[in-house]
Amino acid sequence: MKKILYISTILFLSACANKPKDKAAELADLKKQEADISAKITKLETEVGKKDSVKYTDVSTYIVNPGRFTNYVQIQGRIDAQDNVMAYSQSPGVITGIFVKPGDHVTKGQVLVQLDNSVLNQNIAQSETQVSLNRTLYERQKNLWDQKIGTEVQFLQAQTALQSAQKQVDIWRKQADMYRITSPINGTIDQMDLKLGQSVSPGANGIRIVNADFLKVKADVPESYSTMVNQGDNVLILFPDANDSLTTKITFAAKVIDAGSRSFGVEVKLPQNKNLRPNMTAILKIADYSKSNALIVPINAIQRSESGDYVFVDQNGIAKRKNVTVGATYGGKSEILSGLKPGDQLVTEGASEVEDGDNLKVLNPGN
Repeated sequence: MKKILYISTILFLSACANKPKDKAAELADLKKQEADISAKITKLETEVGKKDSVKYTDVSTYIVNPGRFTNYVQIQGRIDAQDNVMAYSQSPGVITGIFVKPGDHVTKGQVLVQLDNSVLNQNIAQSETQVSLNRTLYERQKNLWDQKIGTEVQFLQAQTALQSAQKQVDIWRKQADMYRITSPINGTIDQMDLKLGQSVSPGANGIRIVNADFLKVKADVPESYSTMVNQGDNVLILFPDANDSLTTKITFAAKVIDAGSRSFGVEVKLPQNKNLRPNMTAILKIADYSKSNALIVPINAIQRSESGDYVFVDQNGIAKRKNVTVGATYGGKSEILSGLKPGDQLVTEGASEVEDGDNLKVLNPGN
């Protein structure tokens, strides 16, 4: 009986569920739901739109502070010895003796090479014999003259003959000296290409002598820097091969421009340093401008337009464009002559993506 009642109830409910609804009421209900959903969509779109409309540009900033700015003129030069000379023969001849070798230390006036001067030595020997004879004659004539014997003319003739013979010996000896190659300075033999039996001539086949205790840097500066580089200017010298550097002053700056290279020479004397050698490369950084309280900014923060240079600064999260006057630039930084003040938050990285009035998101605040 219960089972029959249960089945009857299910059949009744199914019949009620399948009973057609009032279509007008159903339409009204759906329109109401549509209006509610549309209102919610509009509200959410408004809220999301407000949030998405605020766009930020990622940037890094740099705090502008005064500091020392130095502009350098960079020139490549080389090390040279202050005393770097060639010793040559003064007369043509054949080498009969070599008394030094490369690496030997020599003193000023020391004989390095002897040329064949046998003929001159014979002349010297004959002249010395003549001097000896004339001296004997002179002494005898002087004794007689002291005793009032003979004439004054005889005495003067003997005296003149002795003096003439002595001068002739001096002449031969000076000529013989020209057949020796001597060192003009104290130093070290750096180059020696001469050989025994070799024939040499004046101005050729010399011996290089270097005094490496006193070195200097030589460089040629382009004509365009003629008003910027002067004797006494500070200079930073880098020696890449010796991994060394020093700061000193220019000791010489030529006043004449070379007509061929359109440059002028400068020299800088160096202190003694066993690690430096002649002909090493030297990089000269000559300070042609320096200011102690300059406003210095990274060069990548500066942008250029037809109207001039400008930068962006961060003002409470908003990009503000400022026109600037740029001075000298060196080492990736520029001096700002006007347009900025100490403490400004300068936009550096990302500056090229920024426009005036943009919202900024600072990822790397400057120090």
